[in-house]
Amino acid sequence: MRCHAMLLGSLRMLLLVGSVMAFSPALSYTTFARSPVGSGYRTNNALFMANNDLDNNNNNDNDSLEKTFGGYTVKQRLREEVESPFRTFRLYIFGFSTASAFLALYFSLISTLKAYTGGFGEAPPLDEALQSVGINVAAAAICGFITFTDWKKGNVNLQRIAKGGQLAKLRVSTADASTPCALTDFRRNSRVLIAAGGPEYVSQLCRSLNADQRSDENTIPSGLANSDVMVVPVLLEQDGKVVGDTMARWRDTQPVEGVDRNLNVDRAKDVVAFPRGNAAWADYLDTEVETAKQQGFDVMSKGFIIVVKKNGKILRRATGQPPWADLLGTMEVMDGSKFGMPGDDEKYKSS
Repeated sequence: MRCHAMLLGSLRMLLLVGSVMAFSPALSYTTFARSPVGSGYRTNNALFMANNDLDNNNNNDNDSLEKTFGGYTVKQRLREEVESPFRTFRLYIFGFSTASAFLALYFSLISTLKAYTGGFGEAPPLDEALQSVGINVAAAAICGFITFTDWKKGNVNLQRIAKGGQLAKLRVSTADASTPCALTDFRRNSRVLIAAGGPEYVSQLCRSLNADQRSDENTIPSGLANSDVMVVPVLLEQDGKVVGDTMARWRDTQPVEGVDRNLNVDRAKDVVAFPRGNAAWADYLDTEVETAKQQGFDVMSKGFIIVVKKNGKILRRATGQPPWADLLGTMEVMDGSKFGMPGDDEKYKSS
């Protein structure tokens, strides 16, 4: 009976601690990206949130933080620890409790077998032995579930952080830069709009920025400049598995008769950057392409866009060509750079 009482008390304690630590909203640090608008596609938001300052591509970082174990660097694991400081503690506590519950279950089953067969003087009554088995099974199941769920959440968080670091390190070349720069260099100053698709998608994007398609002059490039948006077209090949020569395709774009007037592929050069290091871009976009395909979208013809905020986080994902009018009209409100970005008060007071 004493053993029974101790096990019951332990079970109650584990349930209390588990409910407080594993499921308390006060300890939740997960941030979700905005849902896609219009013809957007759903993604695992936790996977694709871009990184914050700890993942910056800083050349002064200690080399030891770049050492990888278990598929993630020390820096990434430290970032996950910062975002969920009690996760490691919970894993130790509930992992040990799970092992202890299984050990107690083993001895409870032996006691039950002795009580059932009879002939053992030290064996407890059968009903008491069965009750102990039930308590240990419940304790093992609950502690095991909490441990597995927390471990799984930690892995998802690490994948998100690693993906953000990968995004920050992607390199592009702009018209006014002699050397390539990383996307992290645009942080704080510019938003980045990644538009990926097949050859015709890239050509259509080029015409929408560099040709007069309405009765008046095309003002999209100046609108992008005023909204601090840098467009990065990405040419997908081989069903989205490979990133091709985007700049060459961009410059080979021809106007559509009766639609495009005054096409000049350099008209939007101040707001367009081209991918450098195609293998790294293909590796990053692989999961995005697969997600869109699984939801029935043709990434080659329809394409998709990813809008990155000034703070480096994903603002929006959607399929198709960028909806320039809607995008530019709501960019400041959606990004919120007027509300909390250091130094923007002075900038927007004068505008």
